[in-house]
Amino acid sequence: MSEKSNMSRRSFLKATGGTASAVALTGTAAGQETTTTQQDGGGADGTLNLINTGTMSTLDPVKATDTASGRVIQQVFDALMNYPDGAIDVETQLAQGFEQSDDFTTYTFNLKQGAQFHGDYGEVTAQDFIYSWERLAASEESRRAYFILDSIGVQHETDDEGNYQPGTLALEAVDDYTLRVTLEEPFHATLPMLAYTAFAALPEGILGDIEGYDGEMEYQEFATSNPIGAGPFQFETWQPNDEAEVSRFADYHGQAAQIEAVNWRIIEDDNAVYTYAMNQNADYFPIPTPFYDPNKVNVEETDDQGREIGTYGPVRNGETVNYLAVATINAFYIGFNTARVEKPVRQAAAYAMNQQQVIEQIFKGRGQAAYHFTPPNIYPGGPDAYTQHAEQNYPYGYNQTQLDQARQVMEEAGYGPDNQYEFTFTIYSGSDTWSQTAQLLRDQLASAHINMTIESAPFSTLLQRGREGNLQAYSLGWIMDWPAPDNFLQLLNPPQTDTSQDAPISYVNWSGTEAAQQATSAYEQIRDNPAPTDEAEAARNESYVTIEEANWEDVVFLPVYHETDERFWYDNVEIDAFGAAGPSRQMYDTTSLK
Repeated sequence: MSEKSNMSRRSFLKATGGTASAVALTGTAAGQETTTTQQDGGGADGTLNLINTGTMSTLDPVKATDTASGRVIQQVFDALMNYPDGAIDVETQLAQGFEQSDDFTTYTFNLKQGAQFHGDYGEVTAQDFIYSWERLAASEESRRAYFILDSIGVQHETDDEGNYQPGTLALEAVDDYTLRVTLEEPFHATLPMLAYTAFAALPEGILGDIEGYDGEMEYQEFATSNPIGAGPFQFETWQPNDEAEVSRFADYHGQAAQIEAVNWRIIEDDNAVYTYAMNQNADYFPIPTPFYDPNKVNVEETDDQGREIGTYGPVRNGETVNYLAVATINAFYIGFNTARVEKPVRQAAAYAMNQQQVIEQIFKGRGQAAYHFTPPNIYPGGPDAYTQHAEQNYPYGYNQTQLDQARQVMEEAGYGPDNQYEFTFTIYSGSDTWSQTAQLLRDQLASAHINMTIESAPFSTLLQRGREGNLQAYSLGWIMDWPAPDNFLQLLNPPQTDTSQDAPISYVNWSGTEAAQQATSAYEQIRDNPAPTDEAEAARNESYVTIEEANWEDVVFLPVYHETDERFWYDNVEIDAFGAAGPSRQMYDTTSLK
């Protein structure tokens, strides 16, 4: 996830010979008050000005589930492992090296000596990791406890009701710089998962939200204004709905950052995002789809990972900017609260939705039509198998709008012109593309005896309402935490979708149907076959497809598209290409400004 230097288009191609170094292949949704324009120039020690296109919710690594918060957390906190340049080939970060047992159940990590926390919190030790991972498992603030207890499956004890018994994780500080981790059984994605920031190191005892610790800092202070990590940047400020900033940490255990600071202006509105970038207040930025013209893309090189590199422009301010497009691992979808939206209505929406039409007419070709929740580049068998399975089996019309079938399924359920079904579809504020998608779906469903109301909400509000079960239908996306289908399909594991429970991973309350039982059984088979062996992988692959087809039956998630991530930047920025893990996994310690 750390960026190197060299990312003007010309210097990138010169440095790589046209071949990028990161792998493009693998849980759920900024600037500064005094900005640096290109005319001013950031200088070698300047501030990198970015845009965060979602509202942030927290700076606590175990609580954050949104990409907006994760972009900042990624700069402040380091973990044992890392996705360099947002690629999916995992490498060591705070670990210097590691050993694994022959049966893949015991991992021994040797930590870098001398790695420092920010402030006066001293050196990172094995005991800091034990404390941090105990927070992940036991803190009431954690929304990712299942990562360590269920996904990786670190050995632990439970009570009679199956709840984690605090303090029982099989973690051992052999010495200050040696951490031993014992798993219940082998897990195929252990090292990639440990690159996720939920596993990052915090100073032992900094918070008192787990047994045995009083805490040196109040939780609210840590989570909003004083997060302490061991990353290349230390936190400076977060003004909700305005900006966030981090500054270079001079004592970083790796090479100290080449830039002085990173500043994100928090802007959700597409028009404001584009205006901010065109005023050259952002150095490295997205271009919202309403302002994007595919005819202005000039691809000069496609590297061996399929990433497209070139130029884009001229843009509104007359500049021609650098361009990068990467097919990242993601899925964007409409989720239905099955307890509040009837199955015939969900099926009607699937019949009405023509994903290819949406990609071409609304998203201007910036992605791929989605028919599975698992992204193509990690689907069992790869992209070709993804397409073949969808073409041959998708029950609602592959690349088709089938309004007659939508109307028929509603009439069979007892609805008609004088008895219309009503529900509300909530999209996140500022997204013109989702607004257009919702309007298209609303207009199509009107002919199927459905009155769909569209409302918008800030991203953080949408997530909160979803967790509380207060949404009927909603638009969201999922960007990989680790590069495997189970990272995505856990959102369709029915027991994890119950909004009456703490920290549901999705907000669909899927239960009580034959398809829900099929999905539950399939996910249990995934959990029963976690090992990095060919036999276990074959069992998992079969279960992945079963879950996808169960979702098709009940239309819990209606997949819409897999995004191609594009970034644009002025010539004052030198930054390496990100990989399939996406730009939110990038770190900016080796980015430079001219």
